[in-house]
Amino acid sequence: MGSVFPLILIIFSLLSLTFHESNSQSTKSVHVLDLIIRDYTLKSLDKNINTGTPQSVKLPSNLSGIEVDTVRFRCGSLRRYGANLKEFHLGIGVSVHPCIKRVMLIRQNMEQNLASIYYTNYDLNGYQLVSPIVGILAYNADKDSNFSNPFQLGIIAGEKPITIDFTNTSFNKGNKKPLCASFEGNGRITFAKSSKSSSLICIAKKHGHFGLVIESLTTSEDDFRKPLSKWKVAVWSTIGAAIGASLIGLLLVAMVVRVKKRSRMVELERRAYEEEALQVSMVGHVRAPTASATRTISSH
Repeated sequence: MGSVFPLILIIFSLLSLTFHESNSQSTKSVHVLDLIIRDYTLKSLDKNINTGTPQSVKLPSNLSGIEVDTVRFRCGSLRRYGANLKEFHLGIGVSVHPCIKRVMLIRQNMEQNLASIYYTNYDLNGYQLVSPIVGILAYNADKDSNFSNPFQLGIIAGEKPITIDFTNTSFNKGNKKPLCASFEGNGRITFAKSSKSSSLICIAKKHGHFGLVIESLTTSEDDFRKPLSKWKVAVWSTIGAAIGASLIGLLLVAMVVRVKKRSRMVELERRAYEEEALQVSMVGHVRAPTASATRTISSH
């Protein structure tokens, strides 16, 4: 029993992940967030609402900043007529697999400032998000099925593609053209096509999460433009001062050693010169200089 209780705590902590902007822990997995939103959607879903009528989902305060809407369709009607759900337009011929009778679509819209989970779970190096993250997922919604255990369905575009409209997004990044990014379930990012009429309308072939990105500055350029923080300036100043003092100390030591060596050489040269010029010999206990011997030639 003692080993089961910690496991329960771990599971509970995963299910209660929050998205406070200031001091809460961010959800580590996009898939976990999808499951949390799905469960809240099912709890707040009005079972008597008409098919095809969108319904807003109220999330708890720790998920504020994420807007959710849901709508139910008959699979056949969805395929024949398509559907509109806020930013998403599902064209005629769209299909849901596997679907027996009814499907529940859940649309998400996560504010841009809360999208740090996508920077954590996806490699966005070289790119910057410039729009909210929107998503559309499908779950089984048959009345006679076990609604406490819904499973995800696949949405596949038919004759006309699925479009995602970002024209209401405030976008002002100079001359940079935004790219449509699709965040796949396997942690990969693919770039979807944009509509010919507008680069702010993305085209997709299936369900998922989508957003607009632009190419950001390179790391070296970013580092060049960022001002150094005060503590970095202090650290590098201290290191520079220490290195400078060490070099000056070494230079002074080298100069002193060189001067002493030079003085010693001068002294040795002086003594050698004196000994060579005047040969000193010992006369008794008195030191006296003597002239060097000269060779004379005797005459016969």
